[in-house]
Amino acid sequence: MGRSVGRIAVCVSLCLCLFTAVVSAASLEERKQELRDKTAATLTRLYQQEPQAQYVIENCAGYAVFNNTGVKLGLFGSAHGRGMAVNNATGEEVYMRMGEYQAGLGLGVKEYAVIFVFGYEEAWDDFVKSGWKFDGQATAAADDGVNGGSMEGALNIGDGIWMYQMTTKGLALELAVKGTEYYRDKSFYKENKNQ
Repeated sequence: MGRSVGRIAVCVSLCLCLFTAVVSAASLEERKQELRDKTAATLTRLYQQEPQAQYVIENCAGYAVFNNTGVKLGLFGSAHGRGMAVNNATGEEVYMRMGEYQAGLGLGVKEYAVIFVFGYEEAWDDFVKSGWKFDGQATAAADDGVNGGSMEGALNIGDGIWMYQMTTKGLALELAVKGTEYYRDKSFYKENKNQ
């Protein structure tokens, strides 16, 4: 009788572990699909506001899209968001997070999207492997130095790297990015440490 109860308990435990693993995998895939859907919706909005951006995104080495929420209460503010980076040559998707901390008077909540464009694969690789931290401010750059005015509405933030920022009012031509950090979202990679 005792052995039977023990075997049943072991079987039940194994079934629960398997069920949890299956639910976890489904949940992870659902989260990935949610980010893919948000990315597609954000790019559609960008293309409506800046039609040339579609050519740029489709022909660059890679891009990254983040949807963020910022909160400012009194002297301190913060923002957080999730997104994904895509390598156009390989189709690789890397899931990432964003965090921002600010000091200064203010009150309110804002939602905004940030789209990075990488002109070189090395810049994309560095972004997804090492993350990115901004300590200054970027300003609008209509000319990418290669394709004339194709980067209209984008902010030049480094060698071969541009950024679009969209708020509910449209594209922002100036972006304060102090204290903003972009990094790989470890919650997507718990199972596979090699990614």
